[in-house]
Amino acid sequence: MAARKVSITDVAKAAGVSTATVDRVLNNRGGVRADKEGLVLATARALGIDRALDRTPSRALRVAVLIQPPVNPFHAALREGIDLAARMYTALNVQFFVHHIDPRKPAAIAAAVRDCRSYDGLVITSPDDIRVREAVAVLSRKIPVVTLATDLTDCGRAAYIGPDDRQAGRVAGELMGLFLRTGGRVIIIAGSRDIIGHREREEGFRAVLSERYPDCSLTAVLETGENQEEAGRVVEIAFRDDPGLRGIYHLSAGAMPIVSMLQRLGRVDDTVVITHELTPDRRMLLKSRKINAVIDQRPLLEARLAVETISKLLGRLPGDGVSIATEIQIFLSENA
Repeated sequence: MAARKVSITDVAKAAGVSTATVDRVLNNRGGVRADKEGLVLATARALGIDRALDRTPSRALRVAVLIQPPVNPFHAALREGIDLAARMYTALNVQFFVHHIDPRKPAAIAAAVRDCRSYDGLVITSPDDIRVREAVAVLSRKIPVVTLATDLTDCGRAAYIGPDDRQAGRVAGELMGLFLRTGGRVIIIAGSRDIIGHREREEGFRAVLSERYPDCSLTAVLETGENQEEAGRVVEIAFRDDPGLRGIYHLSAGAMPIVSMLQRLGRVDDTVVITHELTPDRRMLLKSRKINAVIDQRPLLEARLAVETISKLLGRLPGDGVSIATEIQIFLSENA
């Protein structure tokens, strides 16, 4: 006997909604809440109903994206990834609105989060300040929130998309130990310890030096406030205070000012520099061997996964919107 075709009644029963709701969704008549529309479409796909379901949903959903301005090359790459992914998934009718935040102003970031109440979802890359966490915790009770590239603690977010930064810090520690060979004193230049990713990178780096490279000693962790030019000034002060420094583990913005200062000090050839994110300027620095290694977290991929995850949480893509740990890549001068 031929298999019976899946009916609207079957979909309604499986989804726990009325047949009228299924009819409105499948025939694109509108008037159905976004979450319920997503449930009906996902159920219909799972049951294999004989209909064209790859259509644009009737209601547009709005997602806010809070990231730093594109003057930070990493955040410029995140923005590019969000825009690319939004174009890839135009048929989902999910619109992404990018708002720029200043990582040095957590109170303003918290206010920006509160201003997102009119949106259907939020993607955010922010320092882990208590004011931001509290604002996200309130908002996450109403709409899904995805943290991107760096996480927020105890904030009720639905998913985190980004690397395991503790592992990335351990990789940096391993590289530093291998490059220095005979050991030496090193410093960390961080953007802000309020950023979870920076704290976890530091923890991983410290752990590996302690476990495997005791001749390498971490003497200071210096913060720049995510200010690129401040990174160069921090290096100048650090080498003035300790001319015997041999290594820099750089976590954030400002690779070019760091190298420029090392050149002014005549230390670029005998200082190991390990940093993150393969931006165009860092690729050039790698190729010219002015820095030694870049650990990249693939921001374009992260941004696409964030778009897909928030779309799943909003019912516009099938599947569960869960956290995803993205892989890191190591770049040296030979594969830059």
